[in-house]
Parts: sequence; C-alpha cells; structure tokens
Amino acid sequence: MIGVPLRLKTAVALVLLGLLTLLAGIGQRTIWAPSETFTATAPADAGAAPLTVIDQNLRTLHGGTVKINIEGDGNFLLASGRPDDVDAWVGQTAHNTVTGVSEDGTSLSVEHADGEATAPNPAGSDLWVSTENASGELEYSWTPPADGDWTLLLASDGTQPAPASISMTFPNDTSTPWAVPLMVLGSLLTLGGIVLALLSMRKRNGEGDGKGSGFAQRARARTEARSSSRVTMAAAGVVAAAVVAGTGVAAGAASPAPEPSTDASAAAQEQSGSPVLLDAQFRRVLEQVSSAADAGDAAKDAAKLADRVGGTELEVRTQNYKIRSQVGSYEARMPVRSTKLLTTVVTSNRDWPRSVLAVTQGDGNVVPQLLTMVQASPRENYKLVETNPLQPGTTFPTINRDGTETLAAGDKTGLLYSGEEAMSGLADRLTTAESAFKDKLVEGESSPYIADTLSYQAEVVKAGENGNFSFTHKVVPESTVVFRTADGGALVLGRINFGFEGTPKAAGDKLTIGDDAAALAGGKETTTGMVLGFAESVAVYVPPAGSTDPMKLVAATRGLVGASFK
Repeated sequence: MIGVPLRLKTAVALVLLGLLTLLAGIGQRTIWAPSETFTATAPADAGAAPLTVIDQNLRTLHGGTVKINIEGDGNFLLASGRPDDVDAWVGQTAHNTVTGVSEDGTSLSVEHADGEATAPNPAGSDLWVSTENASGELEYSWTPPADGDWTLLLASDGTQPAPASISMTFPNDTSTPWAVPLMVLGSLLTLGGIVLALLSMRKRNGEGDGKGSGFAQRARARTEARSSSRVTMAAAGVVAAAVVAGTGVAAGAASPAPEPSTDASAAAQEQSGSPVLLDAQFRRVLEQVSSAADAGDAAKDAAKLADRVGGTELEVRTQNYKIRSQVGSYEARMPVRSTKLLTTVVTSNRDWPRSVLAVTQGDGNVVPQLLTMVQASPRENYKLVETNPLQPGTTFPTINRDGTETLAAGDKTGLLYSGEEAMSGLADRLTTAESAFKDKLVEGESSPYIADTLSYQAEVVKAGENGNFSFTHKVVPESTVVFRTADGGALVLGRINFGFEGTPKAAGDKLTIGDDAAALAGGKETTTGMVLGFAESVAVYVPPAGSTDPMKLVAATRGLVGASFK
C-alpha cells in the first residue's frame, strides 16, 4: 500500500508541472509575446543642418515596411531618390545622415558632415521619384518605388535646418521558438500524470477487494508496473522529441537571415544599370516641358520657356517669336506635346550631363516628333534642347526602354561610324551634292530633307544674278549625343549650323532678303552683303560595325536664328 500514495503524489506533481509548463508556452504566445514593432529615435544632439539623408540600408534592415515619423517647424519635404542622385544633389552642403540603429534598438545612429551652410530648395527636382510635403508632422511608410536602392532626403527649404525630430518604427522579430515545445511538453506531462493517477487508483481498488491469490496479485502488480513504465518511457520519448524539435526551431529562429551583399563594386554595378528616370518621372518631366513650351508659344514670350527649354530649341523659338511678331504669315515652330507618347529613350549612364528622348505625336504634330531633353547637372532640371520631326518614310530604331548606353561622340566601339563621323558626314552631305558620303548616308523613302536642302542651295545660286552665294554646314560638337540601339548600332543626335552668305557681284548691286530674315536683320536690302544663320537639329542612325547598310537620316528640321548685313 505504500507505493500507491507515492504514485498518486507523483501523478499530482506531474499534472501540476505539466499545467505550469503549458501555461508558460501559452504565455509566450500571449502576455509575454514580443512586440510586433520597435521604434528608434534620432538623438537630440545630432547637430543642425539644412539637409538630412536617411540611408537606404535602413529600409531593409529588419525586413518589412519601415514607418517614419517626422516633426518639425513649418513646411518640409521628404524626397525619394537613387542613392547616387541624392548624394550628387547634396554635394558639399552640410548634412546629417541617419545610418543605422543602436544595439538596444532605441536610438538612430546619426552622422554629421560639415559643409556649406545652405542649399537650393530641393522641391521640384527631377531627381526625386516621389516627394511628400508636410507641415508640422509627417507619417510616412517607406516602400520602394521600383527595384534597387532608394535613399530619402529630408529638408525644409535648403536654408532652414531640416527637421530634427525623427523616429523610425521597424518590424520586430516576433518569433517564440519555445512556445510550441513548452505547450507540447506541458500537455504530455499533464497526460502522464493523469494516466499514472488512474493506474494508481486501479491498483488501490484491486488490493482492497482481497480477491485472488497472492501470486495473481503479484503478477498483476508486475504487469501494471510494466504498463506504467511503458507509459512513462513513451511520455519521456515524446517529451525528448519535442524538446529536440523545439531546440531546432529555436536555433533556426536565432540564426540571422543572410544580409544583402555590401560589396561596393556589386552595388555600383547594379546602380549603373538603372535608367536615370523611371516612367513616372519621365512623364512628369515631359508634361512640365510641354506646359512651358505651350505657355511660351501662346504668349510668344521666350521668358516663359526659360525653366524648361534651353540650347538650340530656346534659341530657335526665341527668334521664331520675334519674326512672327512682325511677319504674321511666318510658320510657328511645331508644338511640343506630352501625348501621344509613342516611345521613350533613357540613358543608364549616371554621369552628367544626362540625355533622354521622347517621341510624341499629339495635336499639331503632323508627323511624330523627336524631343531631346538634357539635365546638365544634379541641381538643374531637364530642359528641352532640340525638337526634330521624324522624316517621312523613316522608321525609328528600336532602343531598350529600360535604359540604354550613351556613348562619347568619338567612341566608335561596335559601330560603323562614331557619332562625330556621322555628324561630319551629314554636314558634308548637306553641303556638297557629290559628297563622299552620298551613298554612305541616305534618306528613307519619301524623306526630303537632304534633297530639299541641296535643291534650295542650287536654286539660290542659279537665281542670284546680282550676288555670289555660298553655304556651309558646320557641326556643333558639344551638342552631339549618341544612344546605343537594340541591334548594336546607334542613334546620333545633334546640331549643325547652316550658314548662308551672299555678296553683291558688282558695286551698286543689291541683295534682297525675305521678310523673315528682314525681321532679324533690320532691313530687306543690302549693297554690302548679308549672312543668314540656321540651326539644324538632326538625328542619324548608324549601323553596327560590320554592316553593309548605309547610315540613315531619321529626323531633321531647321530654324532661322540669325540675319545680318555685312
């Protein structure tokens, strides 16, 4: 009888221990469960600066979406851009950089860099793929706009300090690797205790009857002992398995996930293949360019073009407005449309200047128009520098829309001709009817530009009884841009200055110019000679090296930019 009470006490102890273990496992999933997030705050003594950069590594530091809370006086903005773009825009300006989180997860690590005390207002920069504007407080969920790395720039207006109250909430590791093993262990201990108690009660009842021989009772006792032993061993085996399994879960949870590669060259290589503009950025830039051109055209006011039009196009449109203010019949420049957008060409070369192209055919565009936009430096926005109507009968070459290589004008790698050679060849072809490039550079079917230019020059010479006339076509080297095409060839764009000079044949002979040129020259007749200047915007397709095909003129137009008397 002594063994039965002991077994009952052991059973009770097992049940109690099992319940406590079970509750401990449940508690890990409930009242003791770790928080789903943790928040780190920037130190108050980081130092004031007009710009604050939030490093892209923080976005992926703990996986999941990072939430940022910013508080500041007045208006401020938070802009998202590629890391190299943000760094280029910040330049030499004093700034703070949020680089990481302290080991205890409560503080943000902030590094201060001295430099220039102010910067231009970053609002409206074409470098930002998105911008959040706020007054007083901003809550921001940091999600990437596209693949690759993205950095945030925080600023007021570039002159006032950037908001210093910054907190970031990160996803926390909510795994509880011991919860399930503890619940399993607790359940098994409880079950084992109950089974042991039942066996003990059965033993007590059997002995109390006094039935059966002593031999039978001893046999029954041995059988029950073996059964109890088997139950205990089975429970112990399951418990051991659960513990081992739990240990495995814990080990798996404790092992940190592989961190992204921090190899600088690998990161640089990935970034270098990224197009300089995403589609959303491109469309925003194009719409602003179109709006500026519309405003200038409607008012015939070149001042309205200045923010978004430059280079050749600004010069041509400025003179076009001047001529049209005096000559009502003079043809306006083709309108610049953001729709219908037929295709885009974006460089993946991330140095400046950066060039991009759009082919549009909206209202007023009789044929598709090729628009060249250039960003001269990080803190400048893209400006429209050339517009070219595509030549009739010409097919625009296929170019990778996800970003393509731009080549230096003198780079002939993989090409039949370099950009310089293509532009020089076209200039010679336009100057001389029997140019060496006559068969090396052709127009598409029904394309008139080269033929019309040569015909115009020949007719002027033939009709000029009182004057001697000469024509020149000279490349403007700094305007040449070369984009690699999908077939390994290239599209070369640039400006050629078309000069037209006339001198009277004899003393007293007069030369007469048209009303358009007279609006710029200040008169229609001269006895000393005259000079007209046209800006020619052109685009030439160059085949890949080894091809037997000629180059092709893809787009071309010209505009009168100067007229004077000698």
